Parts: sequence; structure tokens; C-alpha cells
Amino acid sequence: MVQAYILIQTEVGKAASVASEISAISGVTQAEDVTGPYDVIVRAEARNVDELGKLVVAQIQAVEGITRTLTCPIVHI
Repeated sequence: MVQAYILIQTEVGKAASVASEISAISGVTQAEDVTGPYDVIVRAEARNVDELGKLVVAQIQAVEGITRTLTCPIVHI
């Protein structure tokens, strides 16, 4: 299982609706609107890195109002 944080920038005023829509996507375990340089932080999980990439590109980035994403896979050192 691969887990990651996905940091999202949105259009002005869209953070709450983006977080709400993303929280309904399968593989997303948490989606919160926040303050700071990013507007939404998502925690997601997938079976492998390829599935994680598909989740981000095909589903999360397709949500209207998103302008940029940064995916940060969790590592256990």
C-alpha cells in the first residue's frame, strides 16, 4: 500500500468545494481545506505508485477549481 499527501492550490473561493468533492473519491482517506500556500491537503492511498498516479491525474486533477497539485508519497525510513 502506498500513501501520500497531495497538496492542492485552487482558484480563489473554491477550496471548500474542492475538498468536499475530493473527499468522495475512492482512495482518498481525508481532504481538508487549510490556510497557507496550499488551499487543500488530501491524504490518499493506493495499491502501488502507478495506481496513485492514476488517482491523482485522472480523478483528483479533474476536479473543477484546482490549479496545481503536489504529490508527496509517504516514506518509512
